[in-house]
Amino acid sequence: MTREPIIALLENAITAHEALFEARHETAFRLFNGFTEGCPTLVVDVYAATILLHNYADPPAQGYAIVEAAQQFLQTRFPWVRAMVLKIRNAATALEKQGTLVYGTRADHRVREHGVSYALDLKLNRDASLYLDTRNLRRWALQHLQGKSVLNTFAYTGSLGVAAQAAGAVRVVHLDLNRRFLNIAKTSYTLNGFAIDKQNFQVADFFPYINRLKRAGERFDCVFIDPPFFAATAKGVVDLANKQTQLINKVRPLISDGGYLVAINNALFCSGKAYMETLESLCADGYLKIEELIAVPDDFTGYRQTRVAAPLTDPAPFNHATKIAVLKVRRKM
Repeated sequence: MTREPIIALLENAITAHEALFEARHETAFRLFNGFTEGCPTLVVDVYAATILLHNYADPPAQGYAIVEAAQQFLQTRFPWVRAMVLKIRNAATALEKQGTLVYGTRADHRVREHGVSYALDLKLNRDASLYLDTRNLRRWALQHLQGKSVLNTFAYTGSLGVAAQAAGAVRVVHLDLNRRFLNIAKTSYTLNGFAIDKQNFQVADFFPYINRLKRAGERFDCVFIDPPFFAATAKGVVDLANKQTQLINKVRPLISDGGYLVAINNALFCSGKAYMETLESLCADGYLKIEELIAVPDDFTGYRQTRVAAPLTDPAPFNHATKIAVLKVRRKM
């Protein structure tokens, strides 16, 4: 692809996203999803006044010209942009995968969404420290978790738990194996003026920690389970392709009667139909019920008028490979 076609695609995307641009440039959204909008080499995200460019080409050199054209165009098109960061998905070095500053002097370190502030570290790892595909789930948390107790497993930088805290949850426990990730969650708390109780930020392996909570008789009104596609420790294996049922069953005993279990599957090659069959099987005993499916925002998937390619695997009845289901829990009395 040459310079002119990618600029035309970006202009179409900018027009479709017009309603998301706000005067203070504090929010975050996906501006261009090349996988569905005509250029699989490139993905463009906006975090406040920072543009995040993703080069998905393999080998990366095949994407250099497109990324450079996009960078030059966006710098001119958006004079308010303070910085640009480039992440190279298939780079040879961790530094290039995590991201390098290619414009400006400092990337933004916070955004606001639905009135809540979230801390950022856009070069934390291959991800950008705030997942844009779960924005609607954070809104759901704001609407449903006032006065609730919440366990945020595989918390990463804690955004789902931050949203729960902003909703007025009485207790939010964040669990992750990486202390650096949870430190960003603490910074989000500070940005919002939330008190930090170190006991609610647990750096621990999921499997033994969940067992510890069970032995202690702990109960929560909502448990988020948003694991990576695959991970293994000495204590257990996370495998969304083959073992999501086991993960869900692992946390079910921790949920109060009438509480929520929010299960997320982001396995690209797991179809929506297959995931629904998993969930329906779990609900067959009558103690779980599918309450709601939460869609990924249209800016992340590409708008109807900008999408030119179908996803690799059919996500229906979900609208994206990030498949989010809210389950209602009934306990045996």
